[in-house]
Amino acid sequence: MTSSDPTTVPDPWQPLHALLADLDAEIEQVYVARGIEGVRPRFAYPLIRLAHTGPLTIRELAESLDRSHSAISQTITAMRKEDLVTSEPGPDARTRRIDLTGRGRALVPFLEAEWRATHATVAELDAEIPHAMTAVVEEVRQALARRSMRQRIHDHIVEPPR
Repeated sequence: MTSSDPTTVPDPWQPLHALLADLDAEIEQVYVARGIEGVRPRFAYPLIRLAHTGPLTIRELAESLDRSHSAISQTITAMRKEDLVTSEPGPDARTRRIDLTGRGRALVPFLEAEWRATHATVAELDAEIPHAMTAVVEEVRQALARRSMRQRIHDHIVEPPR
């Protein structure tokens, strides 16, 4: 028995993923224009946080940023390759303490300015478009609080006969 390949129809997630990738690329170009190489937009949040808190374990940093341990661990690995952070053994053998390098610390004032400018830009975009992005995100969250994504998917699954 063959089934119709569902991946051949347009993916409703693709425009959102593409927009987010385009926005990150634009922010990265702001860095490049300032001569900052090897820094990704996803680095700004943890670098700024570390500048204000001092060294943290990966778990502490992930919790403070409301990100997964895995995501922050991957980001730390990438930031270490760019000489932005150091990783030293933590209080026990299972943990690592993350701190800024000189290069990472030197970038923080610019990253804080970019962070504020990016937030101002989002507010500007929200005012310019008929449906503010931040409002739409909140409305989606409220709809999902009423009925979860998981439940909605379960309601739509049509399994083939056995």
